[in-house]
Amino acid sequence: MVQSDSRGSVMLTRRRVLRAFLAVSGLSALLGAYASWVEPAQSLRVKRWRIAPSGWPRDLRLKIAVLADLHAGAPYVGPDRVSEIVAQINALQPDLIALLGDYQGNEKPWRVPMAPEMVARSLASLRAPLGVHGVLGNHDWAQDPGALQRGTTDVQAAFMAAGQPLMENGAVKLSKDGRSFWLAGLGDQLAHQHLAPALRPAGRLGRDDMAGTLAQITDDAPAILLAHEPDIFAKGTERFALTLSGHTHGGQVRLGGYSPIVPSRYGNRYAYGHVVEDGRDLVVSGGIGCSIIPIRLGVPPEITLIELE
Repeated sequence: MVQSDSRGSVMLTRRRVLRAFLAVSGLSALLGAYASWVEPAQSLRVKRWRIAPSGWPRDLRLKIAVLADLHAGAPYVGPDRVSEIVAQINALQPDLIALLGDYQGNEKPWRVPMAPEMVARSLASLRAPLGVHGVLGNHDWAQDPGALQRGTTDVQAAFMAAGQPLMENGAVKLSKDGRSFWLAGLGDQLAHQHLAPALRPAGRLGRDDMAGTLAQITDDAPAILLAHEPDIFAKGTERFALTLSGHTHGGQVRLGGYSPIVPSRYGNRYAYGHVVEDGRDLVVSGGIGCSIIPIRLGVPPEITLIELE
C-alpha cells in the first residue's frame, strides 16, 4: 500500500504558486520598464498614411509631415531628441510641415520642461518648400499663467521671434504645381479649460472661431484644416477635404486598436489614425510626448506622414 505525502504535495503547490508569482512579477516589471522608458523615450516611428479624400483633386499630390504633442522636456523629449525629430522630418522631404500644438509640457516630478524659446529655435530648423505651419494646443495656454492677460502665449511669442508664426483662426493660400489650396489653422478648443468658468473670457472654453476661419477662405480651392483637438470633426464642415489633429496621443496606451482612456468626448471614435465620416477625412497623429502619466504602450512616438493622391 502506497501512502501519499500530503505535506510534499502542499510544498510542490506552493513552489508552483511562487514560480508563477515571480514570473508574473518579472513580466510586469519588464512591461513597466518598457512602457515608462523604452517606448516613450527610445522609440520613434514614421507612421505613413496614403489617402485620397473625396474633396481633394486627384492631380494635386501633396506630402505633409505632421508633428503633434511634442511636450518638450527632459528626460523624454530633451534638446537632443527634438534635434533628432527635426532631422528625421527634414529627411522625409515633405511638401509642407504641420505643427499641431502642445509644444509645452506641464511641469511634473518626472519632467523638466524646455523653455518655449528653445523649442521654437529648434523647430525653426524644419524645412519644406511650402513652409512650416502650426497651431497652439491646450497645454500651451494652460502652462502660461499670464497668457490670458496678454491675450497671447509665450509659445506664440517664441515662435514669432524665431520667424515661424503660428496660426489662430487663420488661413493661408498655398500652391503646388500650379494648383492652389488653402491651409487653415483653428484656435485651440480647450484653451481655457484650466480656468474656473467664471474666469473664462466670454465664458468660452476655447479660442476656436470656425466662422472667422472660414471667412478667410475666399474661393473654392480645396482646403485642409489644422485643429489641435479632433472633436471639431464631429461638428463637420464640408469645406475641408482633410482635418489634421493631435491631442489624444492615441490614448498613450493602445492595444488591439483600443485605447482605455482618450481625452475626447467621443472616446475611441477619434482616438487615433485615419477616420472617414460623411465623405470627410480626419487623421489623428499619435504625437511625440506624454501627458498626465509618463507611459506609452502600443502607440510609440511618431512623426505622421500623409500623402494625398
